[in-house]
Amino acid sequence: MQGKIQVTGMEFYAHHGCFEEERLVGTNFKVDVTLFCDVSEAAQQDDLQKTVNYQQVYILVKEVMQQPVKLLETLAYKIICLLKENFRNIEKLSVTVYKKNPPLGGPVQWTSVTIDA
Repeated sequence: MQGKIQVTGMEFYAHHGCFEEERLVGTNFKVDVTLFCDVSEAAQQDDLQKTVNYQQVYILVKEVMQQPVKLLETLAYKIICLLKENFRNIEKLSVTVYKKNPPLGGPVQWTSVTIDA
């Protein structure tokens, strides 16, 4: 039985960006993660060890978000790699990283990058 696990709206204040000012000042980011995995054993046995621990997902995403990089693409890629490394039962996943108020020369609420793996 394939399950779809979503951890959405994780919010972080971080220092990512291509411009030095972005890395100094920082801004708000949001991350959504969707994981697909077999949840049969977890559901039948009511066993957290047989599925993806949502709290651990948050901790791993937070770990990546605390390490400044230039690109949203890099953040999404690093999150995917870390989640796959820690949860062997993930069959596929999608990560979206949003950046609030990006410096694009005019009003833009968010930019985002989604990577499916």
